[in-house]
Amino acid sequence: MKHRTLRIALDGMGSDDYPYPELHGALTAASEFGYEILITGDKALLAPALKEINSTSNSKISIIHAPEKIESDESPAFSSRKKTQNSIAAGMRLVKDGEADAFVSAGNTGAILANGLITLRRIPYTRRPAIAVLIPVPQGYFILLDVGANSDCKADFLHQFAIMGSLYAHKVLGIRQPKVGLLSNGEEENKGNELTKEAHALIKNDQNINFIGNVEGKEMFAGKADVVITDGFTGNVSLKITESVAKMVATLVKDAIKSNIISLIGGILVRKSIENTAHTLDPNEHGGAPLLGLNGIVVVGHGRSNSRAIRSAIKVAGKAVKNELLGELETALEQQTKSYS
Repeated sequence: MKHRTLRIALDGMGSDDYPYPELHGALTAASEFGYEILITGDKALLAPALKEINSTSNSKISIIHAPEKIESDESPAFSSRKKTQNSIAAGMRLVKDGEADAFVSAGNTGAILANGLITLRRIPYTRRPAIAVLIPVPQGYFILLDVGANSDCKADFLHQFAIMGSLYAHKVLGIRQPKVGLLSNGEEENKGNELTKEAHALIKNDQNINFIGNVEGKEMFAGKADVVITDGFTGNVSLKITESVAKMVATLVKDAIKSNIISLIGGILVRKSIENTAHTLDPNEHGGAPLLGLNGIVVVGHGRSNSRAIRSAIKVAGKAVKNELLGELETALEQQTKSYS
């Protein structure tokens, strides 16, 4: 890997507006980071679109023909096995065969997980993969996991999520000693359901984790923890509530600014500050969500990803590869598993 250019496989038919966000994002990433981008998808669709936006030949961009697409309303498990030539599976195979170092997709999340488990399988000693999303807050950001891969969890799953989230924060985000919190309905150690209490004890006893104990929902956005751990059901609900509240607040602010002439003038005066804040909180600037626990680097983008989001997701994938996240995860999960015996 040190002796050649990094290669990132990219699902060319993943986003809602494919293939243009993917193609523009790939071209930007190839130019900015120097990576080779292997775009999977229907060549009859991708090749003309690529030529349309970039008439000159680019040696860093290749198209890998994969004619099938898994739609958002299809059953992930069934479609992944039926449509063997889908663009997600093609990208996963490139990683498995060593032809790509990581895979990025803004497609069906369930299909990405299903194809990952079929093709890449899990890192040895991993109980369940987890989706980790970066949520921006005024002080920076925090990682929330799991946000949907596992609705039903056991305590040792949450322990592994804490290990994976902590390592990701350290190796990819550059946080030296990430503070890890367990999402609960109270700070006290005895608060929470049985799952939370049992997981609390396991994480607390792991000396390799900088565990700060339970965190409540209100504390996530106060920057108390760098990594917040929960089961996939709670995490997914929390994420969707966060997204909807953010949209509501933005709408209220816009309506307030337009309410009268004085507010409108004030809005014009603070426009630059508002734009800077919006840029900081824009999820398109923070890349995709890593699917931790698969035996390969996989980054999941939102279906509404634009070209900036695709470029950011490619950047995240490349950083994870360069910092050897996969090997670090395998070592840490092996140690955790053996500590139970």
